[in-house]
Amino acid sequence: MQLLVSVSSIGEVQAAVAGGADIIDVKNPAEGSLGAPQPHLIREVRRLTPRHLPVSAAIGDVPDLPGTVALAAAAAAACGADFVKIGLMGPCTPRAAGELLAAAVRAVAEVDRHVMVIATGYADGEQVGALPPRDLVQVARAAAAHGCMLDTARKGRGSLFDALSHEFVSDFVAESRRHGLLSALAGSLALADLPNILGIGPDIVGFRSAACQGDRIDGHVDSLLVQSLRDGLKPTEDLPYAPRRATPTDGAARSH
Repeated sequence: MQLLVSVSSIGEVQAAVAGGADIIDVKNPAEGSLGAPQPHLIREVRRLTPRHLPVSAAIGDVPDLPGTVALAAAAAAACGADFVKIGLMGPCTPRAAGELLAAAVRAVAEVDRHVMVIATGYADGEQVGALPPRDLVQVARAAAAHGCMLDTARKGRGSLFDALSHEFVSDFVAESRRHGLLSALAGSLALADLPNILGIGPDIVGFRSAACQGDRIDGHVDSLLVQSLRDGLKPTEDLPYAPRRATPTDGAARSH
């Protein structure tokens, strides 16, 4: 199981790496759950991150504007991101979300076919007028995306497991696996959620608040907090399977 840690400045990269993060994620939490960072920050984080570690970039809680989103996704790929995360906020139906996501997948593949597009839905999507989380896997599959992530839109109003049941999240991970998609969980997760997460077994688990001294916007990633998360995600013999490791080369086998 891979640990994704979100950074919002170049000063946080070293702490995330030193603590044992497997994926360095770049976003601007001041602009939302998947707030988009400036292009120069993606480039700098990629430069400072060891080459064997993938870099992920969020491009926003996006509106229902396929051209705009496709352009942003292509830019993130061109700046060096190995994963591009797209928050499906604006498109509220499977058809609209699928069209937007397919446009982004195509745009990213034209820049670098090894870059992986992660469709991100919101556990509280129906409360904010976004795509319902039950539709996320099928939308990602139809658009030829590489993976799915569940997050939360309304920070400070509970975690992923406050919005969705353990059974729903477990079924989401299993459905993603059946369709050959990476599965990722995020959404105000804490150290106390790790036993629950280990029982579900997603490929990737994402943190920001729990990796920071201070809050998710003004706080700073702390290497010791990252290390505690890393230690808590170590595989155990009780897992029913071994989650596969996500690497950008997984995208090479997918046709766009």
